[in-house]
Amino acid sequence: MGTDDHIFEGLTPDDALVQGRWVKLICGASNQDLPAIADLTAVFAAVGVHCVDVAADPAVALAARRGLDWAEAQTGRRPWLMVSLSDGTDAHFRKAWFDPARCPANCPRPCERICPAAAIPPGAGIDQQRCYGCGRCLPACPHGLIEERDHRLAPEQVIFLLQSIQPDAVEIHTASGHDEGFATLIQSLQQHKVPLRRLAVSSGLEGHGVKADQLADLLWRRYSRLRQAGYRPLWQLDGRPMSGDVGAGTARAAVQLWRAMRSLAPPGPLQLAGGTNAATLEFLRPTERPAGIAFGGVARRLLMPVLDEAQTRGLALWQWPEGWKRALSLARPLVAPWLQRSC
Repeated sequence: MGTDDHIFEGLTPDDALVQGRWVKLICGASNQDLPAIADLTAVFAAVGVHCVDVAADPAVALAARRGLDWAEAQTGRRPWLMVSLSDGTDAHFRKAWFDPARCPANCPRPCERICPAAAIPPGAGIDQQRCYGCGRCLPACPHGLIEERDHRLAPEQVIFLLQSIQPDAVEIHTASGHDEGFATLIQSLQQHKVPLRRLAVSSGLEGHGVKADQLADLLWRRYSRLRQAGYRPLWQLDGRPMSGDVGAGTARAAVQLWRAMRSLAPPGPLQLAGGTNAATLEFLRPTERPAGIAFGGVARRLLMPVLDEAQTRGLALWQWPEGWKRALSLARPLVAPWLQRSC
């Protein structure tokens, strides 16, 4: 089941970056829904992604590896496992929280309707396992009862967890003003000799109050640190963070950021992210060639109904043939166009 579901079987992750066919699945830097992560990983690995990005959590990494093991047994290929970190305060590393006992009895609870992760069950608070910190519920609450809570690792925890998880790659979410935090993190990785195939750096304009030339300056400073430490960079441009499931407009924002940065960024693959979805390719001209793309919210939202049904059945998705087939048919059209791009 699945041997005909992958394309360009011999294309390694590094080759994919060079050819502009790289595809990454983002499970969410704060997402701890273990059954869904295992299923998502298995499905998207089977249809050809080159990397799976997960939270820095041993249980999450173990769940992702279960999915990778299944996909490798079916296809003979194994995508990289990437772990997301932050060098300072970042929206990707938060969770929403509120006390449901404080909700007025007549509240229509718009937070339930707007949550893309279905993390707010009727009459209850926020499911911390499913919440991945998109923040859409914060302004939706008519009573201002929802707050955000930081979900970052303490610096002293990072190296221990990476040594435990042993990922293929790491992604550091960074922003203006985080120079010291970035330098400390890189120094720690170097001192403890954490082996990595790539070190990705993720940043953007939205929420950081910077312009394209300022973002370029930030990335060049990060490049200097990476070069000194001997790491191979991958630049992830975060167009409109955690919004790929919203609509085509977010894809346009991601492409516009790539266009603004492609002549300004330091050496290394330049990858689209943040608002990316099935419409992204429509906004790229035939001659335009980013290194690749990362799909997050749109990938999770796309598969949510079948993932929920598998959980209701008490099965891993690959243990349910009908559901597995349906999931592949949903995931493949998102990934295949990037794998099939002409050189």
